[in-house]
Amino acid sequence: MKTIKSFILAAVAIALVAPAFTSCGDDDDNKKENIVSEYTINDNLVANKKASSKKNVAVLLVAFGSTWDNAFKAFDKTIEAYEAAFPEADVYMSFSSDICINRASAGENVDDNGNIVRRDYYEPRYLLHAIGKAQYGKIYVQSLQVIPGEEFAAVVASVKKFMNNGYIADAHLDDKYLETLAETESIFLGMPLLNDPDADIPAVAQKLHALYKDEAAQGVVAFMGHGNPDNYDTFKANVRYIQLEEELQKLNPNYYVGTVDMPDNYKQDVLERMREAGILSGKVYLHALMSIAGDHAHNDMAGEGDEYWNPMNPESEDNSWYEFFSHAGYETIVPKVGKHPQGLLELEGVRNVWVNHTKYAEFLEDAYHSMYPEE
Repeated sequence: MKTIKSFILAAVAIALVAPAFTSCGDDDDNKKENIVSEYTINDNLVANKKASSKKNVAVLLVAFGSTWDNAFKAFDKTIEAYEAAFPEADVYMSFSSDICINRASAGENVDDNGNIVRRDYYEPRYLLHAIGKAQYGKIYVQSLQVIPGEEFAAVVASVKKFMNNGYIADAHLDDKYLETLAETESIFLGMPLLNDPDADIPAVAQKLHALYKDEAAQGVVAFMGHGNPDNYDTFKANVRYIQLEEELQKLNPNYYVGTVDMPDNYKQDVLERMREAGILSGKVYLHALMSIAGDHAHNDMAGEGDEYWNPMNPESEDNSWYEFFSHAGYETIVPKVGKHPQGLLELEGVRNVWVNHTKYAEFLEDAYHSMYPEE
């Protein structure tokens, strides 16, 4: 297995200075203030679960977050999958986005019956503190990010801070316990879905092809990922989208992979590549290359109607992929389960790639001794 030490140390440096992206909204006006209360809530939640289960292993799943009911169900399904794969462990889910946490709790969206849905999720720092206070003997932290980019660097920073008691003065953990975790190499970091270009890219390409080969036989299958702007392209992780497209096209040239945020790989760039390949008409199937189907999948990808189309600026980021390809002369289709497109966590084969990353997760080296990497 490839070493991740230098990768992790660099990730921390970037995560400590870079702002987080958001797909739940563009403002942070609901940022949580009562930090001590948040620690107390999570400490009690975890303590009660551990007392009931009597397990000594914890798995913490870290997603960016969402406010959509179908996404909550995808997270529920993921927790169930992890409970099956790790029967010796208590499994916890956290969101890294304050905005998603607050808006999910407030009930920003409704279920398919029109009922407001509220869910309480918490940040990794609170659950990690609670897991440490409960003194689990082994801890797995699994990133549910797709690429090892800016958001993954924040996951690494959360674990580093936990191991160094780096949160708030009155929430310190038992130093001897943290030393023991480090000395016995008992805290592990599971990598993002497309972390390893040599292993993960071919594995995910095969899983996607198994699901969508019939669509690719009829027309284009275009995947929409998130991506990072150039100034936040941690470890140049955007290249994973290009690598995935290249791998998929070995299986069928009708596969394309674009993003909403990666320069030179927007929907108009996907269209340009299609036209260069001689695909001037026909069907285009759209799928989300994101862990869940949230705002980006429902609006940026699948949004229909005038609200999502500006004829004066066809390449506008406000135009959905559905409207963009439809107005470009293609028969555009968004496959759905029920009323929703699917995210990657809903696809069992793809989800199992994440599960295997946890099973083979590596010890987080040097986490206890230094929160900040040496120059």
